[in-house]
Amino acid sequence: MRNVYAIGIGITSFTRLEFQLVEIASYPVMFALRDCGLKQVDQLYVANMGGARLNHQTALGSAVVDSCNLLPAGAATIENGPASGAAAIKEGFMAVASGMHDVVVVTGAERMREVNGLEATDFVASLTHPLAEYIYGVTLPSLAAMFTRLYMEKYGVTERHLAMVGVKNQNNALKNEFAHLQQAITLEGILDSEEAFTNNPYVAEPLRFFDCCPVSDGGACVILASEEVAKKTGRPMIRLAGVGQSTDTHAVLARKDPTDLLAVRRAAAQSMEMAGVKPKDVDVAELHDAFTILEIAESEEVGFFKKGEGHLALERGETELGGKIPINVSGGLKGRGHPVGATGVAQAYEMVYQLRGEAGERQVKDAKVGFTCNFGGFGNNVICLTFIRED
Repeated sequence: MRNVYAIGIGITSFTRLEFQLVEIASYPVMFALRDCGLKQVDQLYVANMGGARLNHQTALGSAVVDSCNLLPAGAATIENGPASGAAAIKEGFMAVASGMHDVVVVTGAERMREVNGLEATDFVASLTHPLAEYIYGVTLPSLAAMFTRLYMEKYGVTERHLAMVGVKNQNNALKNEFAHLQQAITLEGILDSEEAFTNNPYVAEPLRFFDCCPVSDGGACVILASEEVAKKTGRPMIRLAGVGQSTDTHAVLARKDPTDLLAVRRAAAQSMEMAGVKPKDVDVAELHDAFTILEIAESEEVGFFKKGEGHLALERGETELGGKIPINVSGGLKGRGHPVGATGVAQAYEMVYQLRGEAGERQVKDAKVGFTCNFGGFGNNVICLTFIRED
């Protein structure tokens, strides 16, 4: 198996974008190509979950490869729920590692704000089990709320801990010009003041407004290449060293312990084992915090902290920029935004950005190993990636 390197990156703002889905997917590709100095590629994968339903756009890969003038490269669209981005990166990784292709473009895009909030919520809910969950009105906020309540009862997590994640990540987003949320928040303003309930009402108790990621449009791109191609670009050598993927039962109720995110734990272990690293070696991480509780739970499952102690590490400041293991310094889904098909690619973008040492105000000092977790469904399809800078 050949080594695979991330040689080019590009991203759009994550916000409301007044462009067609094809343009949102194509824009970061052009930046990524310019970033690495290439004009032609072998294959393009587009990660997208909702084009057919939300935007009346199918065969997105075919449209994007033409839009970017990359003909006659191969093209395909990858749909894997909110884990579509990392799933497309996995496909690109396998194509290069196998020797089938030398240069693969992976772009992820979503235009979710074309519909109203209720439609967007229902669209995302369509990934739940059709007979055991969806027909009973289950949504992702409701699943997350039930998970949160169980976690609180089992491990002593409080609403204050959830708010601490929200404050950390939304304020991190202020250092990211492409992030959706550009407003500072405080614990006082969203939890402790008399106006807190007005500012931060419950969405699905115990989750409040600032515990949930925004609905965003946006796109991100990472170009993967063989070692030979990577060396010719003159860019820092950032190797995609580990890829792990695991699944769990589709219906959450079928799990022996709903607070046990088995797919996260397995995917993380696979990724780190392939890369030859351990959790203690990771310098910076992007975890899938669609809801604030998920950052806490995932930080434990991937091995950064012991089970039930993620909220205690949060209290100690270990997950902040400058802490022991900075998590979601980009703002994460909570602050950067969550255009579902783009999220896994945006996480990879951030790792390359950090490991190159180009992240400016949010740069993690001397970052050499980066890790991402792209959480599909409600933990039923998870993909983790490990990146290493080779000096």
